[in-house]
Amino acid sequence: MPPPIKEPCKKEACDIQACLSKNNFLPQRCVKVIENLQSCCEKCENKSTHCGSVSSLLKQIPKR
Repeated sequence: MPPPIKEPCKKEACDIQACLSKNNFLPQRCVKVIENLQSCCEKCENKSTHCGSVSSLLKQIPKR
């Protein structure tokens, strides 16, 4: 039986959940970790189940 395939970007997605939990679920307080997930998704060509939520999170952050 082949070894299970490691899910790319899982760590970054978990970091977002932790950040949002600590910050009353305000995405604007977690910009850096959201950008880390976006970067990971770009590197793995969005081949992670965790990449589906990054665009909606980015839309919730006010433009600087």
